[in-house]
Amino acid sequence: MRIAVLSPFVDRRHGTERSLAEIVERLASRHGYEIHLYSQRVDDLQVTLFETRERNSSRRIFWHRVPYLPAPHLFAFLFWMFANRFCRLFDRWFRHLHFDAVFSPGINATDADLILAHVVFHRLRELQQKRSSDGLRGLHRSLYYRLLCFLENHVYRGRELRLAAVSTHTALQLAQYFGRRDTVVVPNGVDLSIFSPASRLPLRDSTRQKLGFSPDDIVLLLIGNDWCNKGLPTLLEAISLLNHSPLRLCVVGSDAAAAFLPQLQSLHLSDRVKFFAESSEILAFYAAADIYAAPSLEDSFNLPVLEAMACGLPVLVSSMAGISEYIANGVDGVLLQDPADPSALAASLFLLLQQPELRRSLGENAARKAMQFSWDHQADAIHRLLSDLHPGP
Repeated sequence: MRIAVLSPFVDRRHGTERSLAEIVERLASRHGYEIHLYSQRVDDLQVTLFETRERNSSRRIFWHRVPYLPAPHLFAFLFWMFANRFCRLFDRWFRHLHFDAVFSPGINATDADLILAHVVFHRLRELQQKRSSDGLRGLHRSLYYRLLCFLENHVYRGRELRLAAVSTHTALQLAQYFGRRDTVVVPNGVDLSIFSPASRLPLRDSTRQKLGFSPDDIVLLLIGNDWCNKGLPTLLEAISLLNHSPLRLCVVGSDAAAAFLPQLQSLHLSDRVKFFAESSEILAFYAAADIYAAPSLEDSFNLPVLEAMACGLPVLVSSMAGISEYIANGVDGVLLQDPADPSALAASLFLLLQQPELRRSLGENAARKAMQFSWDHQADAIHRLLSDLHPGP
């Protein structure tokens, strides 16, 4: 089976793109697909440029490099939509390249046959409208969300499109906003050969020293982008309520830390919070951490929570995250019913700080729960959906 796969970039530093890399690898290796990846950038995935396919005839993942426009994200995304469509049309007309199906993680085209939804922008836009504007950055994000909402209305309502979602949480939103009650739930996986207590613990001392944390610190970790939505403001308020604790916060992502400096200063937390850029060496951050906190206001799944669980870390998770449906409160994680309540979050953190045995048992149970998730299972589910679109003889 020959399929086109669409994504602006592919790597293992971001949740959606990491999921796509894992799926593509397995569709090629386990199911024998011929993958044609239309993308502007590819990292952490072994691919062959389409132009060199004759010299690498045994490979099954071919990269069609799509042009990139260095511009604000809104305009870069619009360019990407037109550019990947043009590249595919060029390949059809002049290279006689035809596909059995077009697969996309989210909306990257209006003509996809199968979309795996990792986020519903209608919900994100509702949340953003409740927040105060943060200048030009906020205006730009608002316009970007408005564009994505327009595309969701246009694309997701098409009955010829097959829809999958990474959680029941997201599937319910697709039903709510677009009347799609036929969405198949295909949860994310985790690579247990990378994320495990056995991989994490030997790195603990060296990574804590490298990141600037002392042996006596209790390190709280948050990974992701759009830090307001991930609950960082609430997390900072909660930490400020625990003034005399050894708690330190490690925040990883690509958002602008400067936007949070006024809150850090007003809460007197400047020396208790460190910001780091995202990295493909993500295991180092889990190795340095003692607790993973995810008080997100909205999250289709939240892959870093699953990775933290696989590493044996106790996790505090918002009930608004898709992964929360798999967590038993007080057994393999702590569920936050109101992630916007700093007092409730502080109380949960205080409980974990005071009870090291509870942290240990939650982490051990979390690691066992994570063993139920597999990238093989996700890729197999996508294979079945693609096979239904194009049944064999």
